[in-house]
Amino acid sequence: MSPFLSPRWGLLYRNDTAKIENDFRHNVPNDMNLLDGLRAFAATAETGSFTAGAERLGVSNRLTSKHVAELEARLGVRLFQRTTRKLGLTTAGEVLLARAPALLEELDSLLAEVSEGSRGFTGGLRISAPVNFGERHVQVMLAAFAALHPGLSIDLRLSDAHVDLAAEGIDLAFRIGFGGQATLKRRKLGEVGSVLVASPDYLALRPAPATPQDLRHHACIVDTNRADPARWIFMQNRVPVAVEVPSRFRVNSAQVARDLAQAGQGVAYCPAFVLDGDLEAGRLIRLLPGMEGPPHPLHAVYLEGRSLPRKLRALMDFAQDHLRKAGF
Repeated sequence: MSPFLSPRWGLLYRNDTAKIENDFRHNVPNDMNLLDGLRAFAATAETGSFTAGAERLGVSNRLTSKHVAELEARLGVRLFQRTTRKLGLTTAGEVLLARAPALLEELDSLLAEVSEGSRGFTGGLRISAPVNFGERHVQVMLAAFAALHPGLSIDLRLSDAHVDLAAEGIDLAFRIGFGGQATLKRRKLGEVGSVLVASPDYLALRPAPATPQDLRHHACIVDTNRADPARWIFMQNRVPVAVEVPSRFRVNSAQVARDLAQAGQGVAYCPAFVLDGDLEAGRLIRLLPGMEGPPHPLHAVYLEGRSLPRKLRALMDFAQDHLRKAGF
């Protein structure tokens, strides 16, 4: 149970936080306005501004500021140091931020669990995913998950950048590869393999590469979303081999790389999920089969240090099953 709900509050780290302890001990059960204040405070502190906090909560900047001011007045301490340049936490604000988000999540989880028994998950989820993967798989998966929970609203944000989960209010992000913040918790959902391809028209003009090194003499279509875009990794005699390829095209979309390859513009190293039956239909030809580099892990990532809401656990279970059936 959260310390805020315990008869022993444990917030007596400094004298200036004693009023927080007293107010919570006597007033939480009867005052929903205090919850609004806590939500506004946590969102503002985690995002770094009233404007960003208000956007996360889906309310106005003015209302967020009002809730925080009322919370400060009620507690009798300042939670933020306000200057013209930045918003910083006071000592009391730091103590509250260390515990308030967990309290709010625990309360939300409790209320959701009570109501979900008969009508499924409720509330909202904000999800982040890479653009091509999100368009092809995540939106389909989320639509199926939402159909099971009519009271659930989903905000899907597609971006190939590794967005700041706390600043953007992201509950869960799908990420491909090994990069990202080390502080995030992650759950592996599958793997994404890459396939080297070119069109029949392109190969009619140039011989297919027999080794990874032959790619230095080909027109290559480089996807800049890769960690090291022009350094392609292959397995040769069971040993990883890196080849620096020339860039005829540089694009920030695996889908566009595939489209350019299909149009005869060069060789592309595409994630398998964008190929859409191109190999079977003969629109693209697989090159260097069996030499592709190791697959990239596909993870669901979320902020650490928080209790994981049941709806997020359920979504990750659902996603893993969906992706397994899709071949990941």
